[in-house]
Amino acid sequence: MNKLILLLIYSVISVGVLAHENRPLYVDVTEVNEFEYSVKMKVPPTVAINNQPQLTMPDDCLATGLHKYRCQSDMAGKKITVMFSQYNPSVSTFMRLTRGNGEIYSELLTAEQSTWQVPAAETATGVAKHYTWLGIEHILIGIDHLLFLACLLFIAKTFKRVVLTVTGFTIAHSMTLMAEALEWVTVPVAPVETLIAFSIVFLATEIARNNSETLTQRFPILVSSSFGLLHGFGFAAVLRDIGLPQTEVLTGLLFFNVGVEIGQLFFTLICFIVAFILLKVFRLQTRSLVVGQTICIYVVGIVASYWMFERGLSVLAG
Repeated sequence: MNKLILLLIYSVISVGVLAHENRPLYVDVTEVNEFEYSVKMKVPPTVAINNQPQLTMPDDCLATGLHKYRCQSDMAGKKITVMFSQYNPSVSTFMRLTRGNGEIYSELLTAEQSTWQVPAAETATGVAKHYTWLGIEHILIGIDHLLFLACLLFIAKTFKRVVLTVTGFTIAHSMTLMAEALEWVTVPVAPVETLIAFSIVFLATEIARNNSETLTQRFPILVSSSFGLLHGFGFAAVLRDIGLPQTEVLTGLLFFNVGVEIGQLFFTLICFIVAFILLKVFRLQTRSLVVGQTICIYVVGIVASYWMFERGLSVLAG
């Protein structure tokens, strides 16, 4: 199982090095009066000053001021487009429309997508489908969460320990996700992101030490549960940016979490399948596995350390 889990590190390491910036461009459209809208954009800091995004509202919407528009009819079914002034910087775009009655519609566009068609009013079924996809999309682009999961699986080793470890992680982050999303507790985002990076550094260090007598190696569920509480706050921060539907709050919260779990299971399954292929088809030798493990773990630790210090400095600066 130890060899099998190694693929998890192989499968994410190349992405982890390059995907430091996984924060999307946020476009927030709010209906302030009937058919009148204000627009706010939050641009990732990696986007160059001379390549800022430009928003194009539907044809029947006229600008009435700075970031303010008046449309001739409802936004349902219309298209909003975002284009960068010079080139596509390969960032995703999170689009959100908040109606005057409090209903919220949102979608995460890939870097290749530039146009969002505003959906019609959603039912509970529509909210469930929509937020499930949002949860899946978030976990699969959240490189830091995936690297943490990869390290957890590598430490767990056996099937039984993997099940227990992942279950502990799931229960823990589900608890804090719900608590934060329902505003029972509020935690600042920047320190949470810093500590999430630290959790990866911690696990990478434990793997590199290869000491089977440490508490982490003996009881990985304790570590997965403890840090799972922290990662739940990270998931909640994204959900807070996305926004919960006002009419189906619990449905949106539940199925966003379901989507996160589906994405997590999909990631784990894919890594096991590819690992099986590498081990059985390509028959990697033990020496190659050990060398590959060492290289991957050190690279993961270095990348996570960079994230930790960069995020930590932003906390101190802020």
